[in-house]
Order: sequence, then structure tokens, then C-alpha cells
Amino acid sequence: MINEGDIAPDFTLLSNKGPEVSLSDFRGKNVVLYFYPKDNTPGCTTEACDFRDAHQHFADVNAVILGVSRDNAASHRKFVDKYDLPFLLLSDTEETVCKEYDVLKEKTMFGKTGVGIERSTFIIDGEGKIVKIFRKVKVKDHVAEALSYIKENLT
Repeated sequence: MINEGDIAPDFTLLSNKGPEVSLSDFRGKNVVLYFYPKDNTPGCTTEACDFRDAHQHFADVNAVILGVSRDNAASHRKFVDKYDLPFLLLSDTEETVCKEYDVLKEKTMFGKTGVGIERSTFIIDGEGKIVKIFRKVKVKDHVAEALSYIKENLT
């Protein structure tokens, strides 16, 4: 289990822009690492658009936003283009990072049980330490809550 105060496990994943991206590429910046279930679904679209709309506010506090799901890079590119998302989406098709951050949970939808991503956000400081974990995220007001945390604690 990953906890606040831990050093964030580094990883390298394919981004919507093509090249692989490592978490360590962003040392020196605050990182908002958010895990979401699926591109182009209602809650995930709302969350991504909320991050998009607040993108400059995060940049103003030296924070980058990285979204992670199990979708492939082509799906991410379509999602980014459709909603004009100004941040990177990372593809974890092998679920290695999802497992490392413990965001895969048993879920039931329409009477069927399966394993899916539990919407979660990790705030990582410039030294690579996890300073805040939001689990079981509700989309409404979450982006504002994450931004407020960074402004109050990391600036």
C-alpha cells in the first residue's frame, strides 16, 4: 500500500504525444497524478475538462497534471483532441502503474463485477514525495480541492 510521505514510485509510460514519459522527468515541479477509469465516459470527461479549465492555475503554482488510465495512446490522443486537453495522458495498458499505486479495485456495474480503476489523485512535491492522496474521488469540486491543497501546502 502506498501512503502519504512515501517517495512516489517512478514509472515510464507512453503518452498521448507519442514518446514515453517518466514521473522523474518532472522533478522540481509539483505533480498532480490522477488516475481515472476510461476516456470519453461522462465522469472522466468532466474531470478532465475541469483539470483543463484550471490548467493555468496549476501552472501558476509550479504544478503539472498527468492523467493515467488503462486506455491506449491512440484513445488518449482522440480524447485530448476532442476536449482540447493541455496536459499529458499516460497509457497504462499493462496496469503496472495502477497496481503500484493501488488504484485497481473490484467494482460492480450493471450487476457485473470486475476490476477497474478507482478514481484517485496523488499530489507529489518537487522532491518526488507523495504529500496528499485522494481516494474514491468524487468529480464535483475535486479539481478545486486539489488546487487548494497545493496552494496552501506547496507554495
